[in-house]
Amino acid sequence: MTLYDVTVPLRTGMVTFPGDPPFSMTPCFERKKGDPFDLALLSMGTHIGTHVDPPAHYLDGGATVDRIPLETLVGEAFVLDLRGKRSIGENDLEKGLPPGITRLLLKTDNGSLLFQKEFCKDYVSLSEDGARFLAERRIRLVGIDYLSIERFQNPGAPVHRTLLKAGALIVEGLNLTEVPSGRYEIFCLPLLIKGADGAPARVILRK
Repeated sequence: MTLYDVTVPLRTGMVTFPGDPPFSMTPCFERKKGDPFDLALLSMGTHIGTHVDPPAHYLDGGATVDRIPLETLVGEAFVLDLRGKRSIGENDLEKGLPPGITRLLLKTDNGSLLFQKEFCKDYVSLSEDGARFLAERRIRLVGIDYLSIERFQNPGAPVHRTLLKAGALIVEGLNLTEVPSGRYEIFCLPLLIKGADGAPARVILRK
């Protein structure tokens, strides 16, 4: 059995989507200062690092993080290697997606971008026809290896809306650099925050 932790560690100075709150961890109690224990205050946005986008992120009345079924978050997934593509469209997905797959993780040239300090606007993203294809295939979870599955500043966010309206949970910020293409069991566990529009997640793949 092989386990892959595809989660980006939360840390001070990590890259965030432009305008999103940064991550910080501020000591409140410290043993070195005479306190009986260490305890820190965490501050961050709901869409930082490896995180999930539930329907509530874009859709009025959409399900929040605490209402995502566990059956969506755990189960068989397929890592599709699409390195070399600048945009992921229907043709790319149709050629590479095996039949019967309902959870899909897109491995792209984004790779090391998650570990750079500055946000890269020219990241690989899913196209609108690619989103429609996945919606038609009834994909229930789709992930990608950067902070957004949609191209930067795409008016109306049609990729997000198409996927979320079709019931597909979006997982962004996955570290897939060391993960070969193929079938896995995914364990995607976002923080259980009542009423949240998103949440950081710990994501593990088991071969």
